[in-house]
Amino acid sequence: MSVQLLSMALAPLLGLFIMSISSALMSSLTTLRLDAMGFSATMVGVVSSAYFIGLTLGSIFNERLISRIGHIRAYSCFAALIAVTISLQGLCSDPWIWSALRLINGWAIVGVYLVVESWLLLVAEPKIRGRLLALYMIALYSAGLLGQLSLGTVMGAGDAVPFTIAAMLASLSLVPIVMLPKVTPLVERAEPLHPAKLLKITPTGVMGCFGSGVAIAAVYTLLPLYLQKVGLNVTEVGHMMAAVIFGAMVLQYPVGRWSDRKDRQSVLIILAAACAALSVAAVLLPPSGWPMLLVMFLLGGGVFAVYPVAVSHAADSAPDGALVRMIQGLLLINSLGSAVSPMTISPVMTWAGPSGLFWAFAVINLAMVAFFVWRRREHPVPVASAPFAAAAQYSATGVELRMTEDLAQAVQATEDEKVSA
Repeated sequence: MSVQLLSMALAPLLGLFIMSISSALMSSLTTLRLDAMGFSATMVGVVSSAYFIGLTLGSIFNERLISRIGHIRAYSCFAALIAVTISLQGLCSDPWIWSALRLINGWAIVGVYLVVESWLLLVAEPKIRGRLLALYMIALYSAGLLGQLSLGTVMGAGDAVPFTIAAMLASLSLVPIVMLPKVTPLVERAEPLHPAKLLKITPTGVMGCFGSGVAIAAVYTLLPLYLQKVGLNVTEVGHMMAAVIFGAMVLQYPVGRWSDRKDRQSVLIILAAACAALSVAAVLLPPSGWPMLLVMFLLGGGVFAVYPVAVSHAADSAPDGALVRMIQGLLLINSLGSAVSPMTISPVMTWAGPSGLFWAFAVINLAMVAFFVWRRREHPVPVASAPFAAAAQYSATGVELRMTEDLAQAVQATEDEKVSA
């Protein structure tokens, strides 16, 4: 990767890294603070769902704003909104106001991801997109780790300090964007495939992406609540959450490569079954200590790997010329799963206690196992036509980052085989 290319990609990656630390802090901070104020798990779920609803809305409508005012101005607008909503959270304690603020925050944060991902697309020729995607994932996951590991220190500094620090980080992420070399990438309006068409083409992909969205949103928003309810202090909660994110970062790529060698439907069955078993183990184990840390590490790796494997499975049967639109549609399905997750799982925690989270995890994953097994018996397994590509993008436009040179060549070879047949 040339120095010139790295200098062009450095600004969005630095901005993403700083903003993601703030976002990781807020995901756990919001849950823990609501619990400390005495609100029920159901109300925590409502506030958390508002954030993911904002993410979903932003992924649909933010392209128009960026196309109209440009990347740097749009990023400045989004970062300012994020900083303001975080600051306002620190000034009030009404959960319904927090719901509105988190919805706006989610709408703005996906705008940040859209700016960063489309910016990287401008500088990314197909042959180097894989390396840029790797840098993107490193920035995203390492920021998440830092955010969770610093949770205990930040929350121990006072009631208002965590919100102030998170807002400052959101504002600070503007510095590399406005000071480093400017580019003005183009954003084309994303047109994902309709969910009904996706369901007809790849039911397994749709179910995997939706179930993954439900599980990942619950991990980010309700797992900190569970950990605090079972007696862990804030620092221990941060360490457990860091173990989950570390597992997601470390295990996604080897699981993906495994899915290249074995049919992806079998990999999805094994992943979902493993997540169900790990969920039960999490209930039975003591809530602190190395065994639980290991379970959290493995659960993070399994939960976060389901989505990219499901997308890769769907890509194996993509219609000619529709691969990008298919993955964009699956990203929207994943976002919808995230939006409904906290609101539907939190009442289970209210009814069954904190362990209701992991029982809900087990049920969700067992439902996926049953569906995947049924599909495998009823329909032939598609042959893997392209190498696994990690899924770190958060916007529909950023899906094109997955279109590396290897993937494009593999898809073209598959299409040539269909024509010759």
